[in-house]
Amino acid sequence: MSTTTEARPRGQTQQEGGGAPRRARNRGWLIGVLLVALVAGIAWIAHWWTVGRFIESTDDAYLQADSVTVAPKISGYVTQVFVRDNEAVAAGAPLVRLDTRQYEASLAQAQATVDAREADLARAQADLKQQQAGVVQAQAQEQVAHVAERHAQDDVTRYAPLAATGAETSERLASLVSTRDQARATVQANAAAVRSAQTQIDATTAQIAQARAQVEAARASLRQAQLDLNDTTLYSSIAGKIGDRSVRIGQYVQPGTRLLSVVPVQSLYLEANFKETQIGQMRPGQSATLHVDALRGIELHGVVDSFAPGTGSQFALLPPENATGNFTKIVQRVPVRIRVDAGPQTRALLLPGLSVTVDVDTRSAQADDRRLAAENAHG
Repeated sequence: MSTTTEARPRGQTQQEGGGAPRRARNRGWLIGVLLVALVAGIAWIAHWWTVGRFIESTDDAYLQADSVTVAPKISGYVTQVFVRDNEAVAAGAPLVRLDTRQYEASLAQAQATVDAREADLARAQADLKQQQAGVVQAQAQEQVAHVAERHAQDDVTRYAPLAATGAETSERLASLVSTRDQARATVQANAAAVRSAQTQIDATTAQIAQARAQVEAARASLRQAQLDLNDTTLYSSIAGKIGDRSVRIGQYVQPGTRLLSVVPVQSLYLEANFKETQIGQMRPGQSATLHVDALRGIELHGVVDSFAPGTGSQFALLPPENATGNFTKIVQRVPVRIRVDAGPQTRALLLPGLSVTVDVDTRSAQADDRRLAAENAHG
């Protein structure tokens, strides 16, 4: 029996001998990659189940600030502008001044009118005191006339029997009777004088009331003139930065003319428009993660502050009328205000109108859902 040994090339033998370890290494790398992918997938699923499914996101969000438009209450020419574009101002800082000469003249005229009306009131009050003294004098004269009338009546009463018996002449009695009648007429005249003086007092009292009303009207005009003079200088009601400045020196402005705006950049907030299908789990106080498009790589934080009392379409200039035959359902969006938690340095980089992507963590609403479910079950 013979054994035949087949000769093989040396290179082929070495290649077959090294292929098995290479395949083993490739298989090990593949298994490792699969294990890493499996672990990553499990981690991603776990994160989604515990956190991700409770995150509501939107990129329909913009930074906002309640800016104040500065406009004059009066008309006039602009004489001074105290601020520049984009300048930071404090609350109460002067912004613009109008020409004051016209309003200074009106103030002086109003002050003169007040002085004249107060003089009229003082004269009427002096007349009243004089008339009151005249009433007292007329009443005293009336009392004197009554005394004289009683004395004349007593004389007539005493002399009448004497004249009847001839002890006194009839001429004497007639003289006494005439004196008595004159005394009675004097009493009536003095009583009329008293009534006339009292009537004058009533008239003067009415004049005093009218003069006081005129004084009050003049003082009101004086206050209005003072307000107009004060309004020639426009002040900032809040702290912020100057924006949209269109006012120039020498410009004639009317009441309500838009001159500039003061933007409170230090009081920025975020208004995010979430879909109506996203807000069911949102509650005030929930945390939010913010990514500003202008600040790439920087993550900011915020807190849900409040919800608008209606969807955006309810406050549109032309609200939709769905009671028509061509109705198409559109997912509505609800404005959600989010308070931005950021330091002064970061706030200095934020501007109203910047676009933001918002992620709101709604996990805290799960307890509310359980309570609602329990209430419905018991109900």
